[in-house]
Amino acid sequence: MRGSKWIRFILLSPAVLVVMAVSAYPMVNTFILSFRSWRLDRSPTPQEFVGLENYIRAFGDRFFWNSISVTLTFTIISVALSVILGLAFALLLQKPSRLNTVTKTLLIFPFAVAPILKGFSWRFMLNPSFGVYDNMIDTLFPPASDVVWLAHPFWAQFWLAISEVWGWAPIIALMFVGALGSISPDIFEAAKVEGATNWQLFWKVTLPLLSPVIIIVTLLKTIFSLKMFDQVVSMTGGGPGRATQTLNYYVYINGFRFLDMGYAAALSYILIIGLSIFAIIYVRVLYRQGAV
Repeated sequence: MRGSKWIRFILLSPAVLVVMAVSAYPMVNTFILSFRSWRLDRSPTPQEFVGLENYIRAFGDRFFWNSISVTLTFTIISVALSVILGLAFALLLQKPSRLNTVTKTLLIFPFAVAPILKGFSWRFMLNPSFGVYDNMIDTLFPPASDVVWLAHPFWAQFWLAISEVWGWAPIIALMFVGALGSISPDIFEAAKVEGATNWQLFWKVTLPLLSPVIIIVTLLKTIFSLKMFDQVVSMTGGGPGRATQTLNYYVYINGFRFLDMGYAAALSYILIIGLSIFAIIYVRVLYRQGAV
């Protein structure tokens, strides 16, 4: 038994070494860098230690707070719509049929599309000259024909969130389909015998039984939404102005456009702390539900 224990560690060691090389070392190095001053356009190497100056600067930076506001707005819209639409799709697809089986198979494809490609596709389809979505909206709602969707702060945020919902709602629907399939039909039959309506079945039976899955899915989607980056780069470029400049994108432009590596490192650790909080909550919920 003792030998088998060491075998497990030996087998895991290559993966652990790879994680240490590509994740742990850069994170430690970035943490140290966040306490130093380093303008890449002035020096090829990190400069003097400045203590908490980069972090203090962040909390006094109005563009940092703008990126926090944009990130939270995007997260709320994308998470809420993804979970609600995912649950609605799951309820429609829970009954076994050949059409539903084919539909459930196809639902995996939007999630499989690379986020950077997703952004380019939506930018193309919202183009006011030849975009498919823009033409459809103009046909259905003629007053919107003069709107340049990605040039308006509100609509740019909205469509950025919708592009994320397009990819996530189908995969969340599949999660809910699996959860609905685990609920015993006897529960619904007993509720119907008691005279429950369809709405009461959903509100007082289905929703409470799905609540653990809803919490897990919501936390997972929140973690992914908080680190939104790819679609901002390919779809809006952070614009118009700074209307879609998420925190992750703000880290990027400070480090690779303004070349302020020390400040970018501090911003990245603020983002890491926020993601870690949600990750800890997510893992605790998983343990509480017995999923791990």
